[in-house]
Amino acid sequence: MTASLSSRRAFFVRHGMVVRHVDVEAEGDISQRDMTRFRIALRGLRTLAPVLEWLRAQEPPRVVREIITQDEYTHDVIVPWTERLVLVFDAT
Repeated sequence: MTASLSSRRAFFVRHGMVVRHVDVEAEGDISQRDMTRFRIALRGLRTLAPVLEWLRAQEPPRVVREIITQDEYTHDVIVPWTERLVLVFDAT
């Protein structure tokens, strides 16, 4: 996961979807508690389908706001989490 600070002061978290290992990284002021929570929740989710199921199971359910095409194989899936935190799933 990578996170970046936007001009609106929202923090972005990017989740790298890979076959063998799922990276969860942060940029910006994201609490260690939140990072630990995301690492635990996302560690076994290796494809986008389980990620979408996990998002729907949250309280309140989270929805994809936007999908950005990087190239023919790679997409960033943008999911608002809180007013200041946005998850970005890098799906390849």
